[in-house]
Formats: sequence, structure tokens, C-alpha cells
Amino acid sequence: MHFLHKTIAIMVGSFLLGVGVNIFLVPYKLLDGGTIGIGLILHYLTGIKVGFVVIIISIPIFMLSWVYKRSYLYNSLHGMLFSSLMIDMLYPLHSVGTNLYLAPLTNAVIGGIFVGSGLGLMLRFDTSIGGTDLLGQMFARYINLNPGIVIFLIDFFIVFTGSIFFLNTSPFLSCLTVFCVGIMSSLFSIKNK
Repeated sequence: MHFLHKTIAIMVGSFLLGVGVNIFLVPYKLLDGGTIGIGLILHYLTGIKVGFVVIIISIPIFMLSWVYKRSYLYNSLHGMLFSSLMIDMLYPLHSVGTNLYLAPLTNAVIGGIFVGSGLGLMLRFDTSIGGTDLLGQMFARYINLNPGIVIFLIDFFIVFTGSIFFLNTSPFLSCLTVFCVGIMSSLFSIKNK
């Protein structure tokens, strides 16, 4: 039964993630942290699909996780593959987001809510999309910092770097997106004891 719940969580979480990225972030060139943020940056620069970039970036990270913590690899591989596929399959929805005519601030918040809800749902069932979270855990182990702080710093660095490339991208709005993702993923990942 746990396998069924986990599979449904991956499917629904990936759908929410794909909707958040394509309807609310892409139309206004907003950024997120992690591998999705890197995928968005490369998408905005080259047009390459976000999900494809997430897979390519995740390969060396998953290779490290094989050495560092194999359970992380096992629990994240399906989530990463399915969410990347869903992000790319739902890309045509970016035209829906363009036609919504919402304020960029609204898109940043709603996009963060969708992405964070999707990620949090997967985390609740012990899966994720992998990526920079593992890097944050590894760095935290070696520099003796809280993993959450290290992951936040990595996300901030990705948003800051992306904002340099895109002058019309507001670093404030992208940081707001990252904040909303963090809040929603925390709320959704709470488990009943």
C-alpha cells in the first residue's frame, strides 16, 4: 500500500510542479532554486527544456549519492525522472500563463505555492526530485552547518546568478518564489505521527 501512495504522491506532486513552473514561472522568467532553477536559467538562455536539464544535472549528483547515501538515490530517482518528464510535457501550458495577465508578484507567489506543494507532497512520502538537496547535505556534513542553511545558500546563489543573466528578472520576485516553495514544501511534508 505504501508503494501505491508513494506512486500517487510522485504523480500528483510532479503535476503540481509542472503546472507551477510552466504556468507561473516561465511566462515571467522567474527563477527557483535547485536543479529546477538551473534548468530555468538554461531554458531562458538557450530554449532547452527544463526537465531535460534537470536530468542531465542530476546524473553526477546521483552518482555522488551512490557513494554518499544510496537510500537517497533509490528514493529520489523515480521522483526526478517523473517530475522532469512532467515539466517538459506540460511546457505548452506556458501560453496559458502568458494569457492570464497576472501581476509578476502574483505569479511568483502562486508559482512557489504550486512548486512547493508538489515537492512537499513527494517529501511526505520519502521521495524527492533529488538535485542540490543532496549537495547541500554533503557540504553541510563537511563544513559543519545546518543542511537547511546550506540548501538555502545554494538556492540563493542560483537565483542571484540567474538574475545577473536576465536584467528583466526581478531577484526579489525569484527570492519570493524560493521562499514560497520552502514554506509550502515544509507544510506539505509534515507527517502525522
